[in-house]
Amino acid sequence: MESPILQLLVLAGIAVFLILRLRSVLGTRDGYENPPAPAGSSRANDRRDFEVIEGGPDHDIIDHVPEHSDAARALAAMKRVEPSFGVSDFLGGARGAYEMILMGFERGEIENLKPFLADDVYETFAEVVAAREEQGLTIEAEFIGLRELTLADASFDEQSGKAEITVRYVGELTSVVKDTSGEIVEGDPKSVKRQKDVWTYARMMGVDDPNWQLVATDE
Repeated sequence: MESPILQLLVLAGIAVFLILRLRSVLGTRDGYENPPAPAGSSRANDRRDFEVIEGGPDHDIIDHVPEHSDAARALAAMKRVEPSFGVSDFLGGARGAYEMILMGFERGEIENLKPFLADDVYETFAEVVAAREEQGLTIEAEFIGLRELTLADASFDEQSGKAEITVRYVGELTSVVKDTSGEIVEGDPKSVKRQKDVWTYARMMGVDDPNWQLVATDE
């Protein structure tokens, strides 16, 4: 018997074996059929559990504010207007914004912060930076990290679409004030100080611009 014919017979035998093996494992149904699940089966229970979870509380909200609070209702309204909005995502951005804005202000480098600040907040920052420069003072600061970040409050005006979220920060940094000669007149470069801030961000929901602006600062 010639070699090519022998190879074909061997391959044909393997194919028959695999077909029989698959039929024994998968059954003989043509196509995919989903048999009805009897009442009380695990499949029916899984479906009910899914429906309960789907209609349950939004943990993206209640992980940060009390359920049924005014803040929770405001955040839920924001999500209805803009389904892609996420509270946890917002707080992640607020974490980065705090370091960027705080360090920019401390170092007097606020021009690049203008898109992220409301006009009155920017003007206040600019006045403080200008006053320091007139006195010949500079600040050298280093951000150590955040010890605490919590969502303190939220509000939403459904008529205008304006959303406001207030965040409470507890940060750590080193900071010294130097005069024109470079001498330290305030602070200690080796001393870590704790700074508490309460910042409010605002944005119009449902618009193309995704940027939140810092509209108020407090302690």
